[in-house]
Amino acid sequence: MGPHPAVAAIRLAVRRVLHDVLTEHGRTTLGRTREEPGACDDTPHERPPSPLVLVACSGGADSMALASALAFEAPKLGIRAGAVTVDHGLQPGSDLRADEVVLRLRELGLDPVESTAVTVGREGGPEAAARDARYAALDAAAERHGAAAVLLGHTRDDQAETVLLGLARGSGIRSLSGMAAVSGGPGAARRYRRPFLQLDRQTARKACMVQSLPVWDDPHNADPAYTRSRLRHEGLPALEKALGKGVVEALARTAQLSRDDADALDAWARQAEAAVRDSAGLLECAKLYALPPAVRRRILRRAAIEAGAPAGSLFARHIEEVDRLITGWRGQGVINLPGKVVAQRQGGRLVIRQG
Repeated sequence: MGPHPAVAAIRLAVRRVLHDVLTEHGRTTLGRTREEPGACDDTPHERPPSPLVLVACSGGADSMALASALAFEAPKLGIRAGAVTVDHGLQPGSDLRADEVVLRLRELGLDPVESTAVTVGREGGPEAAARDARYAALDAAAERHGAAAVLLGHTRDDQAETVLLGLARGSGIRSLSGMAAVSGGPGAARRYRRPFLQLDRQTARKACMVQSLPVWDDPHNADPAYTRSRLRHEGLPALEKALGKGVVEALARTAQLSRDDADALDAWARQAEAAVRDSAGLLECAKLYALPPAVRRRILRRAAIEAGAPAGSLFARHIEEVDRLITGWRGQGVINLPGKVVAQRQGGRLVIRQG
């Protein structure tokens, strides 16, 4: 008899990601791929070291299910598997709980396993600050251990919540694209992998239950003080009551479609940018005006970020104000942007710089 369907589902999802990691890690021989001349001759070659894949594990059902699947699948593919748990220090006894998670992860056979404590700031609100601290810790762990990838336990339910939060912010199609199945960290464009984006939260929890894996339910996930918690326990159930089942699946599908569209528009904007700059590199207003709004605003956003505006603080309303210097010119003055960046129109050119 095979494994329970929930266990089979999480293992399959992880196996697919690990195959991708192996492919990207490269079956090379002394720097040459198998397709290159000399790669298939009779001379013995050194194989690259086995890649290390880490799982970020809080001890909750999603990440424990992910850790168990990684521990099961990685050895069969010759991949080393480890784990990191981040202690945010936001609750009494969080350090003891982190130590318990480390023990559970080691019992699964993962190695290396470590707990890392972080200090959560206040910038952007408690949820954003905790997320920033967590990713910084995971990036540092990945660099320290030379990990090829870090697996994250976000599920289809998390994706649906992210889409709704993006919709509420009114930040455009990119915010509706939710979380990418593959995303980057500093110097590693494809560090983070989310194997469970096509699986629901209940599947992960069921997989833990049938494997007798103890899980920890973070009380913050049920605290109405947090926006995502209210959305999870009040917003989504209300939508399902009004619209019927299938809302989560539809929102997750919307995320993928939005991501495809956003990627295409980003590529268009990158190609168009060179054509709207003059010989001095300044943006020409007349040429910007001729572009479709979605392409033009991407160029403006990119220019603002390059001038020093923090991407996380640059909202649609900021770009709309700058865009009016192009489309609704009435002699407006300087537009102030986050990061002490200013935008102004001068002699038919758009200048975006540090103020």
